[in-house]
Amino acid sequence: MSKNEEAVKTEKELDCGNASRGVWLVKVPKYIAKKWEKAPGDIEVGKLKIVKYPGQKSQVSLSLSEATLKIDPEQDIPKDHRFDVLAVKQQALGVFSQHVDSDRSDKIYMEGTIVEKLECRPYADQTYMTMKANSIKNASMPKRRVEQLDSVVTTFKPISDHKHNIEYEKKKKSDGKKSRTDKQAVMDMLFNAFEKHQFYNIRDLVQLTNQPISYLKEILKEICEYSVKNPHKNTWHLKPEYRHYSEDKKDKAEAKSTNNDDKMSDSDDDDF
Repeated sequence: MSKNEEAVKTEKELDCGNASRGVWLVKVPKYIAKKWEKAPGDIEVGKLKIVKYPGQKSQVSLSLSEATLKIDPEQDIPKDHRFDVLAVKQQALGVFSQHVDSDRSDKIYMEGTIVEKLECRPYADQTYMTMKANSIKNASMPKRRVEQLDSVVTTFKPISDHKHNIEYEKKKKSDGKKSRTDKQAVMDMLFNAFEKHQFYNIRDLVQLTNQPISYLKEILKEICEYSVKNPHKNTWHLKPEYRHYSEDKKDKAEAKSTNNDDKMSDSDDDDF
């Protein structure tokens, strides 16, 4: 082991030079601790009075200084307090400190052994009773409360209706005002549309025909079928008897022209 490692190991050891010194473990109320935290380091925060009687426990009292009471004048706290002294039994408690030096490693010191526990308690005077009443009142108040506004807050001013709702109502009214075109004309528009694409959803057909959706569905049920399965779910397509209607018309026209030619040829034979 090198010398540096030995030095570091020595510095990290516990210094028990003050282990025999007896110290008190004192518990103070929060309102006193808050004032002491705000107090500067060059003022007197209070006076401790210890009275010893033969064969009895020591009577310890604390009187806060005027400088401490003026730190937060909005909060009025009791000035005089007493300490309840409790003996430490079946416990080994100590106070330790650690001094940090930039040139040396941290070292732990034992400042003393706790011999007694003291709890600081206020006297039940008028100041203490008023402080507790205010504390209970503040704790019972809800964190949120309703306040009446004297003027309108434009930042959070409510509106009667939102933009998308207005647009939807306008669209709904315009759809309701659509006039019904002749049924055959609507069917022709649908046949022309299905010549371009085989499947349509109802919204596209409404836009193409500009007809009320209820009226359009009545016509679609006559000439179309509704797909409920993938890959063309929720779309309309022509029934089998209407899928090749253009070719049927063409075949009929060709058949009609053929008949006319036959009639003409028969008339020519009669002339001869």
